[in-house]
Amino acid sequence: MAAKAVTGRLTRKIRDRNQPMAEIEDNVDRELFRNFEKLRQLRIEHRDLDEIISRLALDMHVDEIQMKRLKKRKLLLKDQIARVESLLIPDLNA
Repeated sequence: MAAKAVTGRLTRKIRDRNQPMAEIEDNVDRELFRNFEKLRQLRIEHRDLDEIISRLALDMHVDEIQMKRLKKRKLLLKDQIARVESLLIPDLNA
């Protein structure tokens, strides 16, 4: 049974190595597109939160706890944006 599992893993590794270059490039392109799309969505949400916070800041009767939560969410989005942007930077060793 163990020999069968090892053989199966080796066969998969060999198949992965023999994967056509076009298919590998296609996978990379898909991943790159997903990252760009994620970055776009995060930036939109960050901008929308910025507008909401700006409008709420004009209200004298704003809920301070709600405002803090919105600002915290905005900071988390900023961190996520930075992470995704760093994924899009090409590896210098490549």
